[in-house]
Amino acid sequence: MSIKKSLEQLSCTDCNVYNCRTRSSQFPGFCLTTKDNAEHEITKDIEEIKQQLQGDDEDAVIARASAQVEGLFYGKLTRVEEIIEFAKRIGAKKIGIATCAGLIEEAKIFADILTAKGFEYYSVICKVGSVDKTDIGVLEEHKIRPGSHESMCNPILQARILNYHKTDLNVVVGLCVGHDSLFIKYSDALVTTLVTKDRMTGHNPVAALYTAHSYYKRLLQSETK
Repeated sequence: MSIKKSLEQLSCTDCNVYNCRTRSSQFPGFCLTTKDNAEHEITKDIEEIKQQLQGDDEDAVIARASAQVEGLFYGKLTRVEEIIEFAKRIGAKKIGIATCAGLIEEAKIFADILTAKGFEYYSVICKVGSVDKTDIGVLEEHKIRPGSHESMCNPILQARILNYHKTDLNVVVGLCVGHDSLFIKYSDALVTTLVTKDRMTGHNPVAALYTAHSYYKRLLQSETK
């Protein structure tokens, strides 16, 4: 599916060069690395951020730790192990687990792994508070099982509880779309994701992208507004 775009509308997914990765070629004319105008002073942002990450404050430590985990363990460690290595490098001692109720067993295994690796942890399930969905204005017919108590997911409360427990790094385990957004918004601690929920693909959402030209052709079908 091809849509004609103006030069100002072009962005990274319109590129086939990716010179930003290795600088072994030429930047395209619309490249965000080199484009600079009055509205988006990107080249100034690049220099400002580079200076910001050369220091010893939290952002700089996080940026370098991320790069170290990528460079030292590229293709060698699982996501679980990468999170553990990252946590060590940023000095995290207490890990928060914000888990979906549907992945509580997986969260328990992750908790055991954290304990085995010397971390303290505190976990909060998404249904904490047990507030019925209708209490926040959700219609009965919009429940999975209308007519029964159905607790809403409560990512803000999850975040607050982990904030109360002063976790150093919070890990998302399968929170729903949007609920993860609220959790990240209200978490005091840095957040990373272990599991991204996708009920249709066994929590492997990229499968829908790999099959967008076959099994999931509907994804590329235009919708009329």
